[in-house]
Amino acid sequence: MQNIKNIIFDLGGVILDIDFKKTEKAFIDLGVTNFNELFGLGRAESFFKDHESGKITDDEFLGSLQKLAGHSFEAGLVQEAWNALLISFPPERIELLKRIKDNYRLFLLSNTNGIHRVAFEKIYRDGFNNGSLDSLFEKAYYSYQIGLRKPNKEAYEFVLKENQLVPEETLFIDDALINVEAARECGMQGIHLQPGQTLLDLGL
Repeated sequence: MQNIKNIIFDLGGVILDIDFKKTEKAFIDLGVTNFNELFGLGRAESFFKDHESGKITDDEFLGSLQKLAGHSFEAGLVQEAWNALLISFPPERIELLKRIKDNYRLFLLSNTNGIHRVAFEKIYRDGFNNGSLDSLFEKAYYSYQIGLRKPNKEAYEFVLKENQLVPEETLFIDDALINVEAARECGMQGIHLQPGQTLLDLGL
């Protein structure tokens, strides 16, 4: 990492701890015994992406989940199961972000949806004295709001252009290699945060 002036962070798996097994268990507890089959065959992929791109509403997404599962659950139960994967914000990562704000321009670029955002913002407020997650960054970008998802290069270029960032002076950090590779193709420096690694291991 050389000549870095800006850092763009992913959220889930980088700043926010997530565990997809929690959502799997929650749906199984609701009676969706074939969860892996339903969510592993690509049939759900389209409406996941549409939700994260803001093309369908939260209600439409929850309805799609209900239809996929083949059960008539209350929307609230489906929403709770969907949010179960959101765990916590380790305090040491938040302290790191606060510490390096004086040295870099910090941004967030997350593939997420409105349902998850409401939930993880509450997790943050509850854990950090009613604080605002977005206040950690110069600006936070959520895919469902900007209509663009990683690894589409348009998502990265949107953030770079809006903030007049020089790609070569910008570091992108994500736990998904495909997203990091796409950032590098846009001229940025990239770090793939691998399993077992945390932000604290990067020497920022």
